[in-house]
Amino acid sequence: MNALLTSAVAGLTAGGTYALLGVCAVFTYRLVSVVNFTGAAIGAAGTFVLIALFEAGFPIWSSVLAGIVAGTLTGVAVGYVMTRWFGEASASTKAAVTVALLVGLIAVGLRLTGGQHPHNMPELFPGSAFRLAGVEVTIASVLTIGLAVLFTILSDLFLNRTRIGLNLRALADRPMAAELLGVRVQLLSLLVWGMTGAFTTFALMIIAPQRSPNFMTLSLLVVPALAAALVGVFRSFWRTLAGGIALGIVEGLASSVDSISQYRSAIPFLVVLAVLLWSQREARWDEAR
Repeated sequence: MNALLTSAVAGLTAGGTYALLGVCAVFTYRLVSVVNFTGAAIGAAGTFVLIALFEAGFPIWSSVLAGIVAGTLTGVAVGYVMTRWFGEASASTKAAVTVALLVGLIAVGLRLTGGQHPHNMPELFPGSAFRLAGVEVTIASVLTIGLAVLFTILSDLFLNRTRIGLNLRALADRPMAAELLGVRVQLLSLLVWGMTGAFTTFALMIIAPQRSPNFMTLSLLVVPALAAALVGVFRSFWRTLAGGIALGIVEGLASSVDSISQYRSAIPFLVVLAVLLWSQREARWDEAR
């Protein structure tokens, strides 16, 4: 029993990261109507700027700041492509474009970082925060979950309580009409992309020491992130938050069972399949009624 609890607690850091990435995906979708497959790759770009500077001997926190800036600028660059050339495209076309951009980012990232060779990723927040039922809860776990909760609260308040948030919701629903009404569509869209890029980068910096720190591994964290977003039906920040944390805990529990530990990376795909089947079931039930 204690072994299962230890594994579940160990999954909290990953769960917090999945939740934060998922909430960022929902935030992007609700504000600019894009299912963003590049989210983790944007964060990976910033993370590898940190790694490159750290390996070159630069101070750790100045390297972190430079990495966050790089992640923000990468997000803005991706956002510029999406708003400049695909602002009026359909949702499926936008999603396909982000998949193509993901492939391009991974190809460039692997080329610049030496392929899938692991790098020396510094642990930003080592140590234990407190003990829970005799199990050490790490500072990284507390921080990732705290960031996910903070971004969830800020996103919810931003969309529903601020004038800019209301403008951005109008942008998502009717971008051309919003522009005619004086909303600065491109500037606000780039703000969204840059903001999510910064949060995503910092989240990946925290989780990278627990993963194989190569560009592809970090970029593919978009899969559990989108699984969490799908739990929230790309609408609810709080359901996405809960889905991401639960996904990390289940993944941690699976790692403690020898017979299935090697298949734990398939858990997000199973979640996606289950949610899609359930939504299809509800659609068929509505038709039957």
